[in-house]
Amino acid sequence: MDKAKNYSALKKFCFDEGIDLFGVGDITKVREEFKISPKVAQNLDKSICLGVMLSGAVLSEIDIVPTKLYFHHYKIVNSFLDHIALRLCNIIQKKGYLALAIPATQIIDWEKNIGHLSHRRLGVLAGLGWIGRNNLLVNEKFGSQFRLTSILTNMPLKIDKPSEKDCGTCRLCVKICPAQAIRERPEDFDHLKCFDKLKSFQSQRQVEQFVCGVCVNVCRGNKK
Repeated sequence: MDKAKNYSALKKFCFDEGIDLFGVGDITKVREEFKISPKVAQNLDKSICLGVMLSGAVLSEIDIVPTKLYFHHYKIVNSFLDHIALRLCNIIQKKGYLALAIPATQIIDWEKNIGHLSHRRLGVLAGLGWIGRNNLLVNEKFGSQFRLTSILTNMPLKIDKPSEKDCGTCRLCVKICPAQAIRERPEDFDHLKCFDKLKSFQSQRQVEQFVCGVCVNVCRGNKK
């Protein structure tokens, strides 16, 4: 099988199963940053990034604080992504290649907001969008209203081109952020202010985990 044929087959499987975003990126220049065994990472040169859109109705309930409904939805979507990622790994492995699914949400350091790797960064490499002012991956069609997971593999696959778009003049997330953590430039995002607000939401029993969703609700990408 050639790279394009492999790509098309995996993409069709994912879309048939309910995935909304699919892209493949070259990770050879970033895999040393991953918080996984270097012995494993050195044999994996691509990432398959999958995205599932969030419910607009659930998000619309969010005003300036997260809701219990959003928290439940957040968990269910992440679980769905992990389920599809596992099935995709099985398909790849049965074809004789390596595949490692990274959980959709598994933070290993909350204060630094670090996981085993950055799904957002891999999403950029896979052409799914750009890093917005809200420090999230922004897709032209879905804004930030989706969740991501990634599968690392050595399967021969066509590589997608990173997006050259950005948030332009939109600053809705800057204005509404309850932590005032969002700045003009994505690289100036204040992780500590964001984390302090997440802890506040949890201590007030608004949600049971560190989630917010306020900036996600207002982010529309480049849609009119």
